[in-house]
Amino acid sequence: MMLNTLMEQKNMSKYRLAKVSEVPYATVNDICNQKARLEKCSAETIYKIAKALDVSMETLLEPCFVKRSSFEIFKSNVCHRVKELDDWNFIIETLEKDEIRMYYDRKWYAESFYLLAMLDYLSRLNHVSLCSRYNDLRRCRLQEPIYPASVLMTAAVSPRSAEIKEQARREAIPEFMRFNIVESEVRNVV
Repeated sequence: MMLNTLMEQKNMSKYRLAKVSEVPYATVNDICNQKARLEKCSAETIYKIAKALDVSMETLLEPCFVKRSSFEIFKSNVCHRVKELDDWNFIIETLEKDEIRMYYDRKWYAESFYLLAMLDYLSRLNHVSLCSRYNDLRRCRLQEPIYPASVLMTAAVSPRSAEIKEQARREAIPEFMRFNIVESEVRNVV
C-alpha cells in the first residue's frame, strides 16, 4: 500500500501520522491495515494525511485507481516501447520516469524486474554503464520462474514439458534470467 510506503520514507509511525494530521489513530490504523479503503475516506481526511506526509492528494490516491494488466500484456507493451523509441530513448525515458522503482514500491515485482532486465539488456547491447540507482534490486529475484505464454502452452500439450522449459531457460537472455524471468525474444514484435 502506498500510504505505508510513504510513512516508511518519511520515517513516520501511524501514531505520529495521526498526531500530525489530526486524523484519529483508529482511522489511520484501519487505512494502513486495509480495513478501510483510502479512496472511500472523506476529502478532508485524505487532505490532512497528504499534507502531513507532504505529498499531493493525487499522489496519495493514485495507487488506489491503478489497475494491473496481465504480465504478458505488460511485456508486449515494453517491447513495443523499445521498438517505437529506439534503445537509447527507451533507456533515457525509463530512467527519467523511474518506473522500475514505482513498480517495485507497488510490489509489482515481475513488472519491476522485467523493466530493469530490459534496461540492463539494452545497456549491455549499447555499451552503456549500468545505472547504479537499482543495484539493490539487482540482488533480488522472483521465487518462481516466469515463462512466456508460448512456452507454457507448448509445455502443456507436450509429454516433454520439463525439457521444453529447460530449453527455454537455456536460451533466455541473461539479464532476464537474473530475475528468474525466462525471456528470449524482445525485438520481434509486431
